[in-house]
Amino acid sequence: MITSEDLIALVRAYNPKTNAERITAAYEFGREMHEGQTRHSGEPYFSHPVAVAAILNEQRLDDATIITALLHDTIEDTKASYSEVAKRFGDEVAMLVDGVTKLTNLQLSSHETKQAENFRKLFMAMSKDLRVILVKLADRLHNMRTIKAMRVEKQAQKARETMDIYAPLAGRMGMQWMREELEDLAFRVLNPEGRQSIIRRFIMLQKESGDVIHRITGDMRAELSKAGIEAEVYGRAKKPYSIWRKMEEKEQGFSRLSDIYGFRIITRTEEDCYRALGAIHRRWRAVPGRFKDYISQPKSNGYRSIHATVSGRDGKRVEVQIRTTQMHDVAETGVAAHWSYRDGVRSENPFAVDPAKWISSLNEQFEGEDDHDEFLEAVKLEMYSDQVFCFTPKGDVVKLPRGATPIDFAYAIHTRIGSAVVGAKVDGLRVPLWTRLKNGQSVEVITAEGQTPQASWLDIATTGKAKTAIRRALREVDRERFIKLGRELARAAFEHVDRKATDKVLTTAAKHLRLDSREVLLARLGSAEITGHEVVQAVYPELAPDQGDQISPRRAVIGLQAGQSFERAACCQPLPGERIVGITFRGKGVVVHAIDCELLSEYEDQPNRWIDLHWHAGTHPPVYGTTLDLTIGNDAGVLGRICTLIGEKKANISNLNFVDRKPDFYRLLIDVELRDIEQLHSLMLTLEADSDVAALERHRDKVRHRAIVG
Repeated sequence: MITSEDLIALVRAYNPKTNAERITAAYEFGREMHEGQTRHSGEPYFSHPVAVAAILNEQRLDDATIITALLHDTIEDTKASYSEVAKRFGDEVAMLVDGVTKLTNLQLSSHETKQAENFRKLFMAMSKDLRVILVKLADRLHNMRTIKAMRVEKQAQKARETMDIYAPLAGRMGMQWMREELEDLAFRVLNPEGRQSIIRRFIMLQKESGDVIHRITGDMRAELSKAGIEAEVYGRAKKPYSIWRKMEEKEQGFSRLSDIYGFRIITRTEEDCYRALGAIHRRWRAVPGRFKDYISQPKSNGYRSIHATVSGRDGKRVEVQIRTTQMHDVAETGVAAHWSYRDGVRSENPFAVDPAKWISSLNEQFEGEDDHDEFLEAVKLEMYSDQVFCFTPKGDVVKLPRGATPIDFAYAIHTRIGSAVVGAKVDGLRVPLWTRLKNGQSVEVITAEGQTPQASWLDIATTGKAKTAIRRALREVDRERFIKLGRELARAAFEHVDRKATDKVLTTAAKHLRLDSREVLLARLGSAEITGHEVVQAVYPELAPDQGDQISPRRAVIGLQAGQSFERAACCQPLPGERIVGITFRGKGVVVHAIDCELLSEYEDQPNRWIDLHWHAGTHPPVYGTTLDLTIGNDAGVLGRICTLIGEKKANISNLNFVDRKPDFYRLLIDVELRDIEQLHSLMLTLEADSDVAALERHRDKVRHRAIVG
């Protein structure tokens, strides 16, 4: 564990104006608070906060962040309080420590619904001060470096959480080195055999071809020197997890994987970057399709660099990254560049992009929305996706995740344009809306007045922004549908007590139920969030029927027009409680089918005949016939026992029809009269449990359907 003097010396190296007294005080306070506490490894617990501070020191961060690192576990794990930390070290540090504590307490690896809500809280905390996530990422990095001391099951949980959330988050924050190390440390836990096999192959490769990195680095330096370009060249083998991921993505073995070495050229100016690229391409052949210019088209997290893959005479491929010193600072420190110091002065890097804007845009996008799962989906789409750059007809650049479609492009320009899109042209050619866009394409969006988002767009869109806007628009459409259905439900409920559901009555009911308006009341009623009984009771408590009162078969179905009659389809015999739909017949009224009835396919091309129907909520009388197809053993007393079981379930047998008689079994159709679908399920469970019942299913009769309604 490094001493406070050593830590201050490290900070002074990049910030001579550091407040040594405050850092010393924080060091001593943290050590005192954690006195007697140990880590799983047996080391003093305070060695962990000190190590986190040292990691942040490598990123040249300000005093407040270093002090927060030293104190980040005091509020959670010691007797120290928020007010005490604020009193000793100021409100800024106290708020940062409290923010890290709250992030630590979030269960981000949980598979329950709470995960999405907690993930959203993480982003809310980050949006207040991004230094909170810097401390948390450094905290996670040190915990992963020392994970071997944890229990095996805890190691797996932390490693999965790191791989799924913290490593991609570090990448999105622009801290690529941290992402790579977090991924590799998690890979070591989750797939140790896979990691070891890659390391063994590296060792064999080095024995076969010698020190490739040293040789190519020397060659590159010589080429750059020949071209008069001042630059530093660094080479390295890629991390085992990075190689494993490429093997998985390309479905190739290690021996067929080519670009396992990476080289970085750091120049003084942007112009030198392109000159260096020319020098490299003169010496080595460029690999087609493996070139990306993130200098002219930076990534949204501020990353700038030229990526090129080249091939030598032996066929070996290597990846080359070319960037300036300032670009390299952003690539290494990412968001940390906003609080980093150089020679006592806050760094001013023109290439640094503030990820706070990205976080704020996500929070604004979902402001007022309660759907945490949508937020989680949007964030993960943003974090995990690589990007493509497309152009508007005017030449403006639109950044989208890989796999994006014209719908995503339209929503990226403006929500209004996205909602009205009917088609698109890519490089002048008309394409379907599900077309996947590629780098450099020019996209023209075609819109039409009156167009609204379609439910199928959710399967086409890939960006969180597009999916959120589509869902919001569809909810509005659903709201209109729910209001219409709610009005019909209200009419039926009030008719049941011989009253009318006038606007005044519904407004009164809304007030009693503490709802904003009668439209809100009707929408809630239509979406089954409240019942017709509750609405009637709010206005006429003395008339509201007892929930035990039976629903008249004449009023059993809701959604019919005044005076419209109905009958149950004989083919599927729908029961109260099932989802139903009505098909209109001239002169016969409406025939009610179960939503999964196969015969509905005959009316697919006649949507004007379909009516959205619902069974009335409440208790129905046992008058709804349905047929059971039953195969039972041919033994004495079996049929009598089956009939007794049916009677015990309060179901009346109205008809028995023997379909097949064999020496060892009978197959028969039994017509029973039931209240609802729940009673049917209960009856079938009871019969299936009987040892003499060989087969049982609900009978569906297409022939009877055609005879009655054909």
